[in-house]
Amino acid sequence: MISFLDLRETNSQHLSEIEEAILRVVRSGWYILGKEVEMFESSFSRYCGARYCIGVGNGFDAISLIIDAYKQQGIFSEGDEIIVPANTYIATILAISENGMTPILVEPDINTYNIDPRKIEEKITNRTKAILTVHLYGQLSPMRELKNIAEKYNLKLIDDAAQAHGAVCDGQKAGNLCDATAFSFYPTKNLGALGDAGAVTTNDTELQQIIRSLANYGTTTKYINKYKGKNSRLDEIQAAVLSVKLKYLEDEISARRNLAGQYLDKITNKSIVLPLVSDIHQHVFHLFVVRCTERNKLQQYLLDNGVQTQVHYPVPPHKQEAYKEWNGLSFPVTEQIAGEILSLPLHVALQSGDVDLVCDVLNGFQL
Repeated sequence: MISFLDLRETNSQHLSEIEEAILRVVRSGWYILGKEVEMFESSFSRYCGARYCIGVGNGFDAISLIIDAYKQQGIFSEGDEIIVPANTYIATILAISENGMTPILVEPDINTYNIDPRKIEEKITNRTKAILTVHLYGQLSPMRELKNIAEKYNLKLIDDAAQAHGAVCDGQKAGNLCDATAFSFYPTKNLGALGDAGAVTTNDTELQQIIRSLANYGTTTKYINKYKGKNSRLDEIQAAVLSVKLKYLEDEISARRNLAGQYLDKITNKSIVLPLVSDIHQHVFHLFVVRCTERNKLQQYLLDNGVQTQVHYPVPPHKQEAYKEWNGLSFPVTEQIAGEILSLPLHVALQSGDVDLVCDVLNGFQL
């Protein structure tokens, strides 16, 4: 069986360094907001090219804290609107709702799966305060177009880069492309911790100060609480693990690109729609996603032939019970994508020969 993802094997490549890092933290006696977090924040901000990095508890909190910080500045207010892709994991949208703001869903481009900038302006109202884009599957959203729209309407531009560590646009990495960026280091991510972890990057000094405070109970000085904050801190062990893995991220992205290139070259079945990749050297291939009108049949066929796959994501946010007020809405592009997409195995423990086998199986599929 070719596994969809093998985290044990992926992490075993750095096991001795990871064990050494964890033991260093244990022996230090300092487990929250210490030197390991400081070192990782410094390293990751340099990697992204951003001025600041704030380690937080997870990717969801990273998005939520950015929005909350803008509320604390008086830039956002409850009831304001944030434009967000209709085609995204629900966490992006939940973070907007959590802050009492209104998500405004916009259809994606059927070819890239990222938000379609041509459909944004018609959704802008006098309550719109931001565009929150998602770099789905490892390919950046059309940032030039989004920046132009944001500047035209004086909107904040925020990005969810949970799947795009190291992705590049015009020579700049995700994390340094807009006003603030949210990252997740969930174990399955290209840069994954051994538990929940996240970060915010920004070049805005005041914003980073507020986010750092909000994530630590709203404190600016010990026992002095300026904001109604939360507990969302990157812990020392996860920071130490991430510092180890960050050293190898570029090499692992290169490996992902090579495997993705094999898929792109060797899948010839006309019933399989390959992802549109504008530049393979800018995409980081968190996932390799194909489409097929008979997705469920294809998924079962692959499983029967020893290939595990997953669907990212089978039910769009506007069809979830959590947002039952949206269930009657129609987003046909999003719904088509949800019914056709299939994620193939792609991880750094995958061998080139495994990809060849997957391609052979795929090419033998018949509708």
